[in-house]
Amino acid sequence: QVQLVESGGGLVQAGGSLRLSCAASGRTFSSYAMGWFRQAPGKEREFVAAISRRGRIANYADSVKGRFTISRDNAKNTVYLQMNSLKPEDTAVYYCAADPRVIGVVVDSNEYDYWGQGTQVTVSS
Repeated sequence: QVQLVESGGGLVQAGGSLRLSCAASGRTFSSYAMGWFRQAPGKEREFVAAISRRGRIANYADSVKGRFTISRDNAKNTVYLQMNSLKPEDTAVYYCAADPRVIGVVVDSNEYDYWGQGTQVTVSS
């Protein structure tokens, strides 16, 4: 089992940047595919980005492609989401998630077993 704790959210102006971190407990972090999802008020949770166990494969939602970058440091048990050129529509609670089964990337939230508590990102116009 793994526990996930997100951090790095906050209030930023449109065009600004934020870097989210997700710290995982346990010694098997490198065996988990990781993902970031977000949920805006009144909307369903949506996929943002995912990364494979060793960080060699990444996948992004079209809405963030070219602006967001997912990465991981297995030595630090941490996955990151660098968010640049933020837009008001990026405002949401951002969650990281872990999947212990898939070797590649996972875009379906139903495939993830473990979730963090979320961190709020607010982008003002």
